[in-house]
Amino acid sequence: MRIGILGLGRIGAFHAETLSGLDAVDSLVVTDPFADAAKAAAERFGAEVVDSPEALLAAGVDGIVVAAATDAHPALILAGVEAGIPVFCEKPVARTMSEGVEVLKAVQGKDVPIQIGYNRRFDAGFVAARAAVQAGELGKLHTVRSTTLDPAPPPAAYIAASGGIFRDCSVHDFDIIRWVTGREVTEVYAVGGNRGADYIKEAGDADTTGAILTLDDGTIAVVSNSRHNARGYDVRMEIHGFTDSIAVGLEDKLPLRSVEPGVTFPSGTPHDFFMDRFTAAYRAELTAFTEVVAGTRPSPCTIEDALEAGWIAEACTQSLHEHRPVTIAEVRSA
Repeated sequence: MRIGILGLGRIGAFHAETLSGLDAVDSLVVTDPFADAAKAAAERFGAEVVDSPEALLAAGVDGIVVAAATDAHPALILAGVEAGIPVFCEKPVARTMSEGVEVLKAVQGKDVPIQIGYNRRFDAGFVAARAAVQAGELGKLHTVRSTTLDPAPPPAAYIAASGGIFRDCSVHDFDIIRWVTGREVTEVYAVGGNRGADYIKEAGDADTTGAILTLDDGTIAVVSNSRHNARGYDVRMEIHGFTDSIAVGLEDKLPLRSVEPGVTFPSGTPHDFFMDRFTAAYRAELTAFTEVVAGTRPSPCTIEDALEAGWIAEACTQSLHEHRPVTIAEVRSA
């Protein structure tokens, strides 16, 4: 099949590399406002370069991958749908929840699949955890712990446009908690601190946060995030039930050092970047998209899924600023 890529920044170029290695993909068509980025992709992957999204949609592509800036996501999703072309779009659907809801309304009733990029759904550990929960191996759940710690904060310009740590980073934890447990979040309470880069505080954001999520069956989920984890990129989950407990991410590249006498775990080189930690998951995610394009599977992460994670992020952001519990129903009706 022939896949179009809109946007060739860090993640777009990474997707181009991944797609070029998939057996199902015969050719790539790319476009980016920066000609040098498009030229580099053409030279590296043998991609065809076009000068606009409109030209890409008219280039006979079977599916499109939207990796452009967030502000462009709504228009590009809708353009793909109007052209009848399956869409993969990196999260978020839109910069604001109201825009995201408008996109959802606009595509409802259209017979064009849309997949939103939440790569943890394709990580082998999270897939196994979900299967264990669904099979009842843990019994009734009581506690979930989800962690995302970045090795260093992104640049000030990125922070200023990110929407805040809950919308930018924690939203991955929120999505994977929903996916693994099969439950919905009803209420949150969030706190945050700033003991690192001054520009994060100046942007009205926090560099380290904690959130308590209450799920609709009474399970408690604890989410921990930070922009500062000098040992590496740390993504983990614990799921505790009345019958058993399991963990995702406890492997030799875990960026954590044990001080227990005689313990050598973890013994590998720590993960230092999200692309390192989730290389296989990204490949599985885009392989899934080729199956969506081929019509052999439904979207594994819909706009509705992405918006549900977004509502949790909105509630946590409000909770942080107002120092109080916030229900999901409250932010939906705001």
